[in-house]
Amino acid sequence: MFSKLQYISQGSTSGDQLNNIKQALNAGCNWIQLRFKNGTADDITALAGDVKNICTAFTATFIINDHPHIAKAADADGVHLGLTDLSVSEAKKIIDPGKITGGTANTLEHVLQRVEEGCSYIGLGPLRFTTTKEKLSPVLGLKGYKEIMDELTARQIQIPVYAIGGIVLEDIEAIMQTGVYGVAMSGIISHHPDKKLLMRQLNTFLYETVNHSR
Repeated sequence: MFSKLQYISQGSTSGDQLNNIKQALNAGCNWIQLRFKNGTADDITALAGDVKNICTAFTATFIINDHPHIAKAADADGVHLGLTDLSVSEAKKIIDPGKITGGTANTLEHVLQRVEEGCSYIGLGPLRFTTTKEKLSPVLGLKGYKEIMDELTARQIQIPVYAIGGIVLEDIEAIMQTGVYGVAMSGIISHHPDKKLLMRQLNTFLYETVNHSR
């Protein structure tokens, strides 16, 4: 069973990235996606080895954004691919069979594409404007999530869908009621002064809100 909360790592340097990941794990997060867009391949490879060791110690799931070769070398649990990254089929040829393959989506058509490609889960967003991504897709809002999730239900498609993009604590209850499986968060976790308190609050909403979890 996948965690309902993913932490998407932040940090302009390898040290910042590692520190933020350690703090998220110490607070109780058990799913880390390493996203280091301005790091070189060597930077990411070295960092991935450290993060793999820490995630193993915390028994946390470890996903690498964009780089299936690095995910394979680090023995990560899987890879997450954007719509303009390497194709899912090509990534599956690189990473070991049985590894997790996540995919980004912004529309129903993207979601159906990801399902057809055989993704393990989908990161659907953004909910609203976020400064985390330089090139932001059109925002979905709660209405957009509800429409997509209702259509998946009508088509009897079951796949874990994570909401992402500018999500704050106050959004969780409403967004879980749209039928999504969970949420992927970055800045709110990175910058919160009391991460353990935040994690308790998030888990209360994520696991106690009635939804149509996939």
